[in-house]
Amino acid sequence: MASSDTAQWSSRLAFSLAAIGCSVGLGNLWRFSAEAGANGGGAFIVVYLACVVFIGIPTIMAELVIGRSGRASSAANSMNDLADRSGRSRLWSLGAWSGMLASFLIVSFYAVVAAWVMAYIPRFLMGAFDGLTPLQIADQYSSLTKSPLELMPWFLTFSVLVIWLVARGVNRGIELASKVLMPAFFLLLLLLSCYSIVSSWESGGTSQALEFLFSPEFAKIDGSVAVSALSQAFFSIGLGMAMMIAYGSYLPRDISIPQSAMIIGLADTAVALIAGLAIFPIVFKYGLDFNAGAGLFFQTLPTALIETPGGNIIGAAFFCMAFFSALTTGVALLEPSVAHVAEQLKISKVKAAISVGILMIIVGFGCLYSIEFLNFLDGGLTAPILLPFSALLVVLFVGWRLDKSIIAAELSDSDRKLGKFLLMMIRYLAPLMISIILIAGIQQKYF
Repeated sequence: MASSDTAQWSSRLAFSLAAIGCSVGLGNLWRFSAEAGANGGGAFIVVYLACVVFIGIPTIMAELVIGRSGRASSAANSMNDLADRSGRSRLWSLGAWSGMLASFLIVSFYAVVAAWVMAYIPRFLMGAFDGLTPLQIADQYSSLTKSPLELMPWFLTFSVLVIWLVARGVNRGIELASKVLMPAFFLLLLLLSCYSIVSSWESGGTSQALEFLFSPEFAKIDGSVAVSALSQAFFSIGLGMAMMIAYGSYLPRDISIPQSAMIIGLADTAVALIAGLAIFPIVFKYGLDFNAGAGLFFQTLPTALIETPGGNIIGAAFFCMAFFSALTTGVALLEPSVAHVAEQLKISKVKAAISVGILMIIVGFGCLYSIEFLNFLDGGLTAPILLPFSALLVVLFVGWRLDKSIIAAELSDSDRKLGKFLLMMIRYLAPLMISIILIAGIQQKYF
């Protein structure tokens, strides 16, 4: 089946920025720090790094193989095509369908979380947190999540931006956004990390943060920490969302898939660690609760930032950075559904983006007006079930059912050794560990 969008990434750098922007999002900022804080800091990070190398990167490779070797821009059609060419059942495409459903549901509630982030930027710039007690700042976040009318303009702005960028196609939309937003994101992240480290140096917050993050107490590693680290690596990189399959369909033949998988996985991890250096020195400097979950980002950090010199500017910059990462991820999340609709119905990318985008906004309204519905989509459906189910089918399909000649064609001579090593992980370790995530997630949520 021919692709409905014959465009390709214009360069290796363009693809790398887009793919990194695809995986780097709010999960690297508040979720990583919250999980590290709740699970022993350095002990959690050691397990997290192992999960990225031995599970995350191989799974990225599996999704990119499906995307580039499949003859479609739709993830589901790509898996169908590969199943036909390998003499396998088309039921394997359930992995892609699950991923596309997950990415659509995630972008629907992700737009609400992005609206929270956007609402904080003018609040810092206008000094809305000045003179408030920590409890009053916490109350602002609680009241914001319960004020759909106040969030509506931000929600619609973010949604329209995502739809517009996806509608413009690969080169004029997704690639353009990544080229502009990702360098700005990286610059802000580095500047804020340096600021956090320097400003917390004399108080001892920096040394405490470094020890917490990089001096693991291995005795703290248990089953719970391991599952949390594996789940975070899974969520942070964006596995099981069909995003890498969609992006892989636009990947030129001269770009190495194994090397790209390594770059994406390691860059995503580096961002998470640098974000920890931006957050934890301030947390320790002010003796804040690093086990506050989402509250660490929306309640605890604003309390600390307004106490620092130029705190309102620093706070606005911090949430601008979060907005940049949210927008590139939002575009990547919407792309699989739009690509499928455009290809399946043989309509333009613009019409498909508008149609799917309107449905996204409708589902997002439900999350905007009900935090319980948002929490269900996030913690009750996508994270514990759809994502690991999708990734499990993908790695099993590529590792055991995909014709070996197709895999061989995707590995150049220069990266064949790396590709074979990652393929071994795809066949054996990744299915085992992803199954653990799936079983543990279902057990934790429903039993």
